[in-house]
Amino acid sequence: MERNLLLKYSQKYGTPIYIYDGNKIIARYNELYKYITWPKLKILYAMKANYNIGILKLLRTHKAYLDTVSPAEVFLALKLGFNKEDLLFTSNNITDDEMHEVKKTGVLFNIGALSSLEKFGAAYPGSKVCIRFNPDVYAGEHKHVQTAGSVTKFGVLLSEANQVYEISQKYKLKIVGLHEHTGSGIGETAKVYESMTNLLEIANPKLFPDLEFVDFGGGFKVSYDRQTKKINYSNFGKKISSIFSKFCKVYGKELYMYFEPGKYVVAESGYLVIEVNTLKNNRGRLIAGTNSGFNHLIRPLLYGSFHHIENLSNPTGKFYDYDICGNLCETGDCFAEQRSIREIRESDKLVIKNAGAYCYSMGSIYNLRAMPSELLVMNGTEKLITKKPTNEELAQSIFSSSKHQ
Repeated sequence: MERNLLLKYSQKYGTPIYIYDGNKIIARYNELYKYITWPKLKILYAMKANYNIGILKLLRTHKAYLDTVSPAEVFLALKLGFNKEDLLFTSNNITDDEMHEVKKTGVLFNIGALSSLEKFGAAYPGSKVCIRFNPDVYAGEHKHVQTAGSVTKFGVLLSEANQVYEISQKYKLKIVGLHEHTGSGIGETAKVYESMTNLLEIANPKLFPDLEFVDFGGGFKVSYDRQTKKINYSNFGKKISSIFSKFCKVYGKELYMYFEPGKYVVAESGYLVIEVNTLKNNRGRLIAGTNSGFNHLIRPLLYGSFHHIENLSNPTGKFYDYDICGNLCETGDCFAEQRSIREIRESDKLVIKNAGAYCYSMGSIYNLRAMPSELLVMNGTEKLITKKPTNEELAQSIFSSSKHQ
């Protein structure tokens, strides 16, 4: 999005503010169908990446499917008009009450633990279900988002496939899908091919005669900095289609192929615009204090993630090295350290780029500081989806929700 537009919107609605480019979201979602040419393909947007209602409505109008990971995500999707057939619910250490809640909606379960499958089968014999396996391949940009291998909490072991079959027979469960997810931000496509191959090795018609689809998760990489090598997803699409085609011939029928991108769809669409309110020179170290913090964007603190930052207000100034810090009472509250940025002055507006995924959705009101407003722009039309509450409104909401007023 152009600098002038970001300035215009931030001046109109105030800062901090998240601004999303709806055109980019739809372009990213649709291009996966161009890259992956398998005739029976479903792209399920992982709504945990960003559950903004405006974004979800936009995706719904473009006939998107959703990957959901909590009962509330399921309920929100249904309230927004998604059909139950458009959703997959990946359960992760859910309670029995949550299991019953979601089952009432009719959304298909994706279950990744033998004990959970046993409980589900006992409660709902004869149901359709998907099974999440651990493909025994781990990849991803940080250990916290590597979701397979020997130390992960996710998925049934491949060696336990026979036990899955026995439970399904015991409760007459119809296993219609198999699932795996290797990690987030995968830079090595070979890891994806390996995890696919591992899962498909157990997907034989003797153990799983009723398969309708195989879901290979998400993990599509986004370039957060200019040095990151972009993946050729066109070649990637051809390779995975070839792997799956060979499998389907052996299996005996053409199945659906699912993928669950979250970050890839929305990351590049998002911009967090913040304002500088304090400048310090700490023995030669320049520190720019802003009106935001890691409660608005935690990825740098949590994962050591890089987000490109630009000075919208002074695009031609000289470059200096700055620590870009937030307004929370934590030393680690920094978006960047010793980052080369155009000269910063108090009241300048900075933009943090690639802020569309796992930024607002991982936010909090830590230090009782409100979450930012959210603006969605599509075809030049802007719509304020979420309005930042005032400090008085935030305090009142906490006070009103308390039983000890």
